[in-house]
Amino acid sequence: TVDTAIGFPEIGRFRLSVFRQRGSIALVARRLSLVIPDFNSLNLPDSISTIAEFPIGLVLVTGPTGSGKSSTLAALINSINHKRRCHILCIEDPIEYLYKNAEAIITQREIGIDVPSFSEALKYAVRQDPDVILVGEIRDRDTMEFAIRAAETGHLVFGTLHSSNATQTIGRILNFFPPVEHSGIRKAVSMHLKAVVSQLLLPSLREDVPVVPAIEIMFVNPIIARLISEGQDEKIIKGIRAGRNEGMQDFEQALLDLVNRGWISQDVALGYAENPHSLEMKLRGISLSEETGIIS
Repeated sequence: TVDTAIGFPEIGRFRLSVFRQRGSIALVARRLSLVIPDFNSLNLPDSISTIAEFPIGLVLVTGPTGSGKSSTLAALINSINHKRRCHILCIEDPIEYLYKNAEAIITQREIGIDVPSFSEALKYAVRQDPDVILVGEIRDRDTMEFAIRAAETGHLVFGTLHSSNATQTIGRILNFFPPVEHSGIRKAVSMHLKAVVSQLLLPSLREDVPVVPAIEIMFVNPIIARLISEGQDEKIIKGIRAGRNEGMQDFEQALLDLVNRGWISQDVALGYAENPHSLEMKLRGISLSEETGIIS
């Protein structure tokens, strides 16, 4: 299997997956936009734009394959590009969006073309004097360890994970390490993780926009940092809900907002909800206290 991207003058760029099936060659091509998306064109919540203003720390964008993670990261990188004088190092496999330097200088290194392997790219990344590092998909312990260490040493680091929400993301990080190291990793993550953006693409009711993202946003404030450090992951969702005035939201709130704004149908929202009964009650204007169970 070969996964790459290729461009043709006056035609466009394409993400290609080439593989064998039944003794012959097969190919899947996805056209890539030549225009780098922004937050508005992606219909992302306003609070995501604040992530581009972080000076240092680790930011993870999570979700299944095809959920728009690359587009969200491109919008964040390009926002930094137009606002901050810095060096942005992107390690990509393959390169999807081609950036043009604005306020920042952007270096894009493609695995297999500019550098033989991901581990080789990470080995020399910090020596290339970046301020912002995009490590792409975090697939193994070495990459996760590098991302945390780079954030610890004063860089702003972006990466992606295949996790469905913020709570699961913490578990996914820990799974890269043996249990004996979990306590130390929790402390490091609580100090250096700044945000988790988890997303899904849902079918839209609007003809001009076929899909719309449902976004869970967690900013690591002191309360959530303590929950991560102490291993109280089951309480993270309450911390997210309590942080709405800080720009946080869970998936249930995202689905509710999309229905109320006419982006998606109630059936779609309920089909993707982790707790359809809870969402259905909120769609009917009924809220249930998590602590008391009292309907209001």
